[in-house]
This record gives sequence, structure tokens and C-alpha cells, in this order.
Amino acid sequence: MKEAYKKAGVDIELANSIIGKVRPMIHATHIPGVISEIGHFAGLFSLAQEKINDPVLVSGTDGVGTKLMIADVLNKHDTIGIDLVAMCVNDVLTCGAKPIFFLDYLATGKVEEKQIADIIEGIVQGCKMAGCALLGGETAEMPGFYSDGQYDLAGFAVGIVERKKIITGKTIVPGDIVIGLASSGLHSNGFSLVRKVLLSEGESILFEKTHLFNMTLGEELLKPTRIYASSILALLKEFKIKGIAHITGGGFLDNIPRILPENVAVRIGKDKWPIPAIFKSIQEKGNINMREMFRIFNMGVGLVLIINQKDREAVLKRLQELQEPAYYIGEIIAKKEKNEAIYLD
Repeated sequence: MKEAYKKAGVDIELANSIIGKVRPMIHATHIPGVISEIGHFAGLFSLAQEKINDPVLVSGTDGVGTKLMIADVLNKHDTIGIDLVAMCVNDVLTCGAKPIFFLDYLATGKVEEKQIADIIEGIVQGCKMAGCALLGGETAEMPGFYSDGQYDLAGFAVGIVERKKIITGKTIVPGDIVIGLASSGLHSNGFSLVRKVLLSEGESILFEKTHLFNMTLGEELLKPTRIYASSILALLKEFKIKGIAHITGGGFLDNIPRILPENVAVRIGKDKWPIPAIFKSIQEKGNINMREMFRIFNMGVGLVLIINQKDREAVLKRLQELQEPAYYIGEIIAKKEKNEAIYLD
């Protein structure tokens, strides 16, 4: 039966061999609370050590999108797992939750040992950066559905927060200020447009070094999404954060309004932080207006915090101490027009 399945394109033994080789890496992410071993049908995590009176679990799921196509062209798969963890964990952080575990789903046309090991290595690195355990996952070999070497990734993160400390944005009022935490670049959104604009003349440009980035275009595009867990969790021990927005698909214009009460809007000063060259390059080559850029991309800000105005200098100083590049980028105002929640100055 094994040989029959292998002839059909599914190599169970190779998949099991890979898991055996990466098991020590996965174990390195385990934190207090993990009570199961890799290979079980389900992962087990105890909350007993969390010492929270009224615990609430917070979950988030996401993928990496067509950024995977850049990794495929460059045959570089060791950072894409960081993107996967980041996309899920940063969403969980917006509620003020501490990430505790992560699971991944990897579907591929044909299991290739180095490729799969590199992907898992990135996931492990992302989990370490987030301080959470890689509790389990699934690798599905699907010949005929995906081409050989082609794959897709999805992830699922769980965090925990005390109910009374959940961040909802409900207490945001006019006069509060907006802090932006720097992104590493594109992160994992907008790549369908990026590929259309920047690769219109062929994929060979990915291998060309340019003075704009001091690296090849491919290296710039594959910069992993930043994980903000350590900085946010440190801030929450000292300050009240009223709202947190993860700037993903939909950019500023769609994501910040998600955390605002109905009676307020936000005014963003788009000259208050350095916009990375990659965004300017996309805008110029794609002839895209600035407001549309802010609707699609993070424009150099991966996470937005809304805090009381009196905490502005202290929060910025603490972020500097944490070596977290951050900027005062705007303020909350009373809503003037019914449907306008964000203004770009």
C-alpha cells in the first residue's frame, strides 16, 4: 500500500522523516503549558500556570498570500514561516493578549525535504520571537492539486488575556494620540499588486541589486513581517493602551477604523515618519495615488497604538528603550462626516 501511494505521488515515509528531523527545533519553542508531544492527533496546552482570574482565549488565523510566489522564484523559504506566525500573532496582540501557542497547515504538491524543513525553521523562529509554542501542525501532500514544489501556508494562533484587560478601542476619545510602530517593509500584504507593477518586465529583476534598497529587489520583498509581541507585552505592563490596529490588507484606511468608536475619526500626518523606498517605487511605477497606497499597504507602519495624550512621551521613550522604532503619527478627533473615519494630512 505504501508503494502504491508513493506511485500516486504521496511519500508518507519522507514526510515522517522530515518531522523527525525538525522535532528538536519544534521542542525548542515549547513553553510552560505544553503537555503534549509532536505527532499526536491534537496539541494540548494547560492554562494553569497563567495565574489569570478571568482568562479569555483570543484566536487569529491567516496566511502569507502571494508573497509565496516570490519565495518560489527565489527558491528561498526560510523566512516565509516568520511571516505566517507574524500575521496571526500580531492580530492576537491587538486585543492585548499574550500569544501562547501556534499551529500551521502546509499543503504542497510534492514533499521536498529542504523546502519543508526551511519553512518549518521559519515558523519555529517566528514562534520564538512571539514567545509562543509551536503546538502542532499538518503537512498535506496533494499531487494534482498543487504542482511539484508549489505550496500554500496557513496558520492559527491562540493568546490569553484577562477579561478586564481586553483592548477593544471603546474608550478612545478625541484628543488621544496615535503611535506607529515601524514595519520592515511590505510585510505580507499587497503582493498581487506588487508583482503586477514591479515584475511587469519579468521575474529576473528580482535578482538585481538596486541602490534604493542596498540589496536585490527579491531580498527587499522577502523581508519577513515584524512580530511586535515582546514590545507590546512590555508596554502593557506599564501603560494603558486604548486601541491597537494591525496594518495588514486594507492598509491604514480599512484597519484603523475597525477599532474606533462611532463618534470619532483619526487624523494621520503622513509626513511624520520615513516612508520606505519600496513604497515610493511601487507608487511611481504603478502611477498610484497616495490615498490608494494607504488603502493597500502599511506604508512603513506595521502596528498602530492609540493612547492617552499624557502618555505620549513616556510611551515613545519606553519603545526607544525596547529598540522598537516608533513615531507619533496622528491624533483622534471628533467625527465630522458620517462616513469619514480617517483623514490623511
